[in-house]
Amino acid sequence: MAMLQTRRRFLTTLSAAGAAGLVRAPPSRAAEGALETTTARIHKVPVIFLAPQYVSEELLRAEGFTDIRYIEVPVSTEGPAIGRGEADFSMSFVAEFIQDINAGAPIVLVAGVHVGCFELFAQHNIRSIGELKGKRVAADDPALLRLMAGQVGLDPASDIHWVIDPAVNPMELFAQGKVDAFLAFPPHPQEMRARGFGQVIVSTAADRPWSQYFCCLLAGNREFVRKHPVATKRALRAILKAADLCATEPERAARMLVDRGFTPRYDYALQTLSEVPYDRWREYDPEDTIRFYALRLYENGTIKATPQRIIAENTDWRFLDELKRELKA
Repeated sequence: MAMLQTRRRFLTTLSAAGAAGLVRAPPSRAAEGALETTTARIHKVPVIFLAPQYVSEELLRAEGFTDIRYIEVPVSTEGPAIGRGEADFSMSFVAEFIQDINAGAPIVLVAGVHVGCFELFAQHNIRSIGELKGKRVAADDPALLRLMAGQVGLDPASDIHWVIDPAVNPMELFAQGKVDAFLAFPPHPQEMRARGFGQVIVSTAADRPWSQYFCCLLAGNREFVRKHPVATKRALRAILKAADLCATEPERAARMLVDRGFTPRYDYALQTLSEVPYDRWREYDPEDTIRFYALRLYENGTIKATPQRIIAENTDWRFLDELKRELKA
């Protein structure tokens, strides 16, 4: 009964959002041809900023998918798991995908989805990234903080004391004063603000250069994208419509995340959806994002593949280009 009520609530949302084009059948649908597969497997990662891929289930059904599966994986393992064929699509932080590609994962980046989900918290005596020299630092995603440190002239390997222990909660270390800074993604920033921990010294949603590029991109399994172009386009359309829904109806999207078991806290989910810019996928250029991050990873020796090679061999923007024309705001 609870699932039926959730479905009804979501369909009501779609009906209300119909004027915005969320449920309007595109004129090109007939020309796309039949789905090559009616199964869509998407990763389920314990982070709520990937909300569009979780909110997209009914939209995927509207696209003709009848077997929609959410495959659980640990954080930051999406790329290799997609490459192994354990799922067809997932969103993740762009720098993680770039490193996965450099390591040989057969994945294809097909779209940018949203901007700015990371926040760098510091103790009250620290006001800038440059002041992290010699300090103890933890991170939900160390790759981004290493790039941030490099941007201000620090050597991430020698100037920062990294506290990385998967058995320890980095937010609690920060709360106890055992680390001086913590780079967090939702729902950690929401909880830290609620509990009055530290201060934000960098927000990737607001501070340049990070706010000028996508944070999370959508990747697909290379073989799936090659063999199933119609299914790829329709899955992407559902996820991008879901991103629009997160931007225009954050209350309803947040309730869906809770009702379907993706997160326990409605208040943190709503705050995340209200703060993360989910409505920028039409405006930003995912290729510029890859070039920006890949160049920095290449320059600091993290990857050996050049930005040009990554873009040439591991991106496919044809579906996104079509959908930008089709799903005009």
